[in-house]
Amino acid sequence: MSSFLLYGANGYTGELIARLAVQKGLTPVLVGRNLQKIASLATELGLEYRIFTLDNTAAVDEALADVPVVLNCAGPFSQTAKLLVAGCLRTKTHYLDITGEVAVFEAIAAQNSSAQASGVMLLPGVGFDVVPSDCLAAHLKARLPTATQLTLAFQALGKISRGTATTMVEAQGKGGLVRRSGVLTSVPAAWKTRTIDFGQGSAIAVTIPWGDVSTAFYSTGIPNIEVYAAFPASIRIGMVATRYIGGLLSLPPVQNLQKRLIQNQLPGPTEIERTQGKSLLWGEVVDDSGKTAVSRLQCPEGYTLTAMTAVEIVSRVLAGQFHPGFQTPSLVYGADFILNFDGVVRKDLNGLGNG
Repeated sequence: MSSFLLYGANGYTGELIARLAVQKGLTPVLVGRNLQKIASLATELGLEYRIFTLDNTAAVDEALADVPVVLNCAGPFSQTAKLLVAGCLRTKTHYLDITGEVAVFEAIAAQNSSAQASGVMLLPGVGFDVVPSDCLAAHLKARLPTATQLTLAFQALGKISRGTATTMVEAQGKGGLVRRSGVLTSVPAAWKTRTIDFGQGSAIAVTIPWGDVSTAFYSTGIPNIEVYAAFPASIRIGMVATRYIGGLLSLPPVQNLQKRLIQNQLPGPTEIERTQGKSLLWGEVVDDSGKTAVSRLQCPEGYTLTAMTAVEIVSRVLAGQFHPGFQTPSLVYGADFILNFDGVVRKDLNGLGNG
């Protein structure tokens, strides 16, 4: 079987995934709310398409009944995941998405028992959020099984899409998140600063509420987790400023203004920019005796990698490679899953574990 439902195909990343899926021999059914854009893309690619909103339960169930798996590419996922997951549980359809939102991961994890009872897999985060970092976390855990602290970091060398920018706007004023003793804990935005060598010289990174604060706990069982991202000084200063003006930035008129400005920008990086970009990841684990293990990943540009990993995971689910219940990429496909993709290089920086 090669057919699956691609919800949010009219978005920047959704279109990338649709095109790659067709190249790989899959036949996604394109779904979205923008009739003109969906119809145009479907006609170009020779695909079926549907238009409906997620609050139309009957339309959701009818669409999901025809396919074994849905891939949700419509962010912010705080607005789409709950309704699609509910539909998947009703129709016994596997659910995938490309979210990086901690609250979404946690909400889907809470549906684990229902998913197991229905025999379906709920696997959020099948893109750059969080496939490479999740695989890196699992690899580090294997190198140091006694680890009690996990630090992950990334440096994305490229531009962001309008969808990513919109999700970032919605997160303003919400502060940061880390995991302490197994519990998600709120901290100020850009709470900690750390200098990290991603393999191209040192960069200054700050803590962010990245999805691995949620998922890496399920993947590794490590109770203390922090995630960092390297940003230019101007962005780091802006993140700190949200500690004081976060309330203002969260007001609906301010949010709406920022989103309108985002819509005036290009949808995302060009093909040339994606080809030239890359993603650098770094991870460290520490145990209570002070032993450490450090590893790095070099990957393709984030949106390119998202299309690659998402399409590969869809293909595997269609081939029957899935585990019922809430899952993470590494729990289902292993720490080495990320090594299957062109342009990915993993390097261990000390002699612990299996190297």
